[in-house]
Amino acid sequence: MKREYFFQSSQSERRFGENRGGNCIALIDGRFLIWMAQQGALGATGESVNRQGLLALLSQALSHAGLDVDLRRIYWYSDRSDGLIIDDQIVRLVQSHDADGGASLLRSLGHDLQQLAAHHACDHVLVASDDERFLTTIDEAQLSGLSVHLLADESARNMPQLVRTDPGWARLLAQGDRRVVVNSQALADILQGKQPAGMGFSLEDVEELRQSMHEVITAWWADEPEDLREDLKEALQVSRGIPQEVDRQLLLRMRQRLARALSLPEKKMLRETLRSVVAMPALTADVAELTPMGTAD
Repeated sequence: MKREYFFQSSQSERRFGENRGGNCIALIDGRFLIWMAQQGALGATGESVNRQGLLALLSQALSHAGLDVDLRRIYWYSDRSDGLIIDDQIVRLVQSHDADGGASLLRSLGHDLQQLAAHHACDHVLVASDDERFLTTIDEAQLSGLSVHLLADESARNMPQLVRTDPGWARLLAQGDRRVVVNSQALADILQGKQPAGMGFSLEDVEELRQSMHEVITAWWADEPEDLREDLKEALQVSRGIPQEVDRQLLLRMRQRLARALSLPEKKMLRETLRSVVAMPALTADVAELTPMGTAD
């Protein structure tokens, strides 16, 4: 009897690598974000920024940090109006850092964080700032049950070194429930209105992820009976869509591999990798040799 694709998961599979979900609001110090984009970026990033792609980039970074959340809104704190009106983004005008040492920002962003915590308006807050004076406010918000995460660049991957080079920011990052790392070059591209490469992560991260996907897919492909491999090859020749049962199986396997859910761009990469594996004649022949005789259903 010919077996058909199906998806079935046990209770333990559903719990494996379960991400933290819910909704999220981002509180972004514009001055700090511009500074972070300038770190390691190719070419200077000026004070004029484009916030159009910011929500998508931050959503991807949150997902990469194991936070499968809905980023509902961004509050952008700046000492100048950029004239942009963008859905799900609200501008808070504050005094320039040079004028008051960041006191206006501290009041405005701190007040908003306190209000979100007091009214249980969301499950998660993403804060982008390097001002250590937010420590107490963040701690109080966390004690109220709110999860507070800190945006950082790649330097946060080596916290012992950051403690030595920038102890104040290291203390602030350590207070966060999670550190949400974004690639400086991708951030600079976004703020300049360009399409970022690498989904906001370093090229090394992307290549490592692509390799993991290839390993997961080829292992799954080797376990599939020959008739089902032929069916999938034919299906992909007719349509660009992936059969739902196959898609679910591979997403589950990648979730188990990474202990987190994939972001939308990563899901697209997974499907593209599947098509490339299925389309490789040499790999198909190798897999056929691995399939024992007489095991086809």
